[in-house]
Amino acid sequence: MEIFEALYTTRAMRRVSSDPIPGDVVRSMLDAAIRSPSGGNSQNWRWLTVTDRSAIGVLGELYAEAWVELNETFYKGKKEAAEERGDEATKRVLSSSQWLADNFEKVPLVVFPFFRNDPSGASIYPGVWSMMLAARAHNVGTTLTTVLGIFKQKEVADLLGVPPDKGWQNAAAITCGYPLGKWGLAKRAPVQNVVYEERWGTSPGWSVDESLWKPTAQG
Repeated sequence: MEIFEALYTTRAMRRVSSDPIPGDVVRSMLDAAIRSPSGGNSQNWRWLTVTDRSAIGVLGELYAEAWVELNETFYKGKKEAAEERGDEATKRVLSSSQWLADNFEKVPLVVFPFFRNDPSGASIYPGVWSMMLAARAHNVGTTLTTVLGIFKQKEVADLLGVPPDKGWQNAAAITCGYPLGKWGLAKRAPVQNVVYEERWGTSPGWSVDESLWKPTAQG
């Protein structure tokens, strides 16, 4: 797969089938992850893959509870506001997020990246993104979600046997599966709307009205 196709079409795929992901694909995803840069080349990470159906079933229960908490706190009123202003994009995201909360137990693979001795927690994310791009190359859809870490961190750690006294922190849960929907270029506000040049508030001297990457006829 051409790299810009992967970069432009790797979006959150929450609706996935329960079909298992072959071991060689999982190995490819994780090998790509650990080839990424890390702060000081410390490689101070651990990657925990979960495919056991009973464990994912428990994770699904925890995720559903965390999703309710998210909607009662950070997302409070978000759905109503989107409906009021006719924001179809936000409504679609919330709908697919609800699907994941309702069907988490069907996901065939969940990957938990852990880090320690990193005050910012940022060094793990190049590896996470590399893993997600590698998954895209294998036609595996992924979604990075943090609600389990926010609301159910201890319960997840206990379930997965994470040692409580070694300083390991969970960065996210990445759900993985073959998508039920189609890949495509995600719609975004023009890049110049969110980029400043040289100084905060100064618009760049260029603009991009349409995506610079275009899908081929075959894509």
